[in-house]
Amino acid sequence: MSKNGNLLISLDFELFWGVHDKRNIKEYGDAILAVRQVLPKMISDFDQYNVKCTFATVGFLFSTNSEELKKYLPRKKPGYSKEKLSPYPLIKNLSSTGEYYFAPKLIELIKRSGNHEIATHTFSHFYCLEDGQQKEDFNDDIAAAVSIAAKKNIALNSIVFPRNQVNEDYFSILKKNGIKAYRGTEKSWFYVPDKGENESLIKRLFRLVDSYINISGHHTFKFNRGNSTLYNLPSSRFLRPFNPKLRWIESLRIKRILKGMNYAAKNNEIFHLWWHPHNFGRNQKENFIALRKILNHYAFLNKTYGFKSTTMEGLASTQFEK
Repeated sequence: MSKNGNLLISLDFELFWGVHDKRNIKEYGDAILAVRQVLPKMISDFDQYNVKCTFATVGFLFSTNSEELKKYLPRKKPGYSKEKLSPYPLIKNLSSTGEYYFAPKLIELIKRSGNHEIATHTFSHFYCLEDGQQKEDFNDDIAAAVSIAAKKNIALNSIVFPRNQVNEDYFSILKKNGIKAYRGTEKSWFYVPDKGENESLIKRLFRLVDSYINISGHHTFKFNRGNSTLYNLPSSRFLRPFNPKLRWIESLRIKRILKGMNYAAKNNEIFHLWWHPHNFGRNQKENFIALRKILNHYAFLNKTYGFKSTTMEGLASTQFEK
């Protein structure tokens, strides 16, 4: 990795499995379907700027249809106290096309690029801090994710926990399955991971403000491999989707990110940016304008400071240059 710092980008690639417990197809299906246009455009932009990306992919997406998916279902499924959190009841009623639920062609597109990492977002978009689920459930879920990816000759080396619900009690399971790195959260009280019902309005409000005004720091970090076998590569910033109601402060949203990248490049640190492909499903023009500003700034930092792009697996596997 570069001695002048690195840009990490990780995407939570999940389609409808990532929002099924919060939204329905009628109100959000258009944004999910748009991922089939959005993701190839993202890959094209990344490749144009020689930027690498980690696509943390829900295991369900590897299947072509529900019948294929059923061949990989784990023996133990998450026993959430809140039944709506489980995606499994949806499987039996899926249409044969499954446009909202499956994406083997998009996964193949990522793989063909050869510039990016396909990581795991668990098999079923598993919530690791919710009541009712157990360690044994997670063990079977990760085993299923590894199995379905292996059928595509993909080895999973990194994980992004759904809803950022990092659970250290489950690290031994990740190590056993060959996972080397995970995306942790920013070091601030309003980014501390918790189960859904504890996500207070005040925490969400602070996170929103922090996306436009620096109230918690840049959250860049230095990476030292040491002797660990599971590396925390924490988030620096969530790239919020364009909001027409906040158009008047749109420049602040982008400047917040660019300043964090500057700090990382000048101080030999890592800046970790993340979002979901479906975040670009609406207001695509504005969202891609924002992305290209970020990529252009990366090109400037690359030329000026030797700032480099890497994946989560690439960072975890490479010794830090002295």
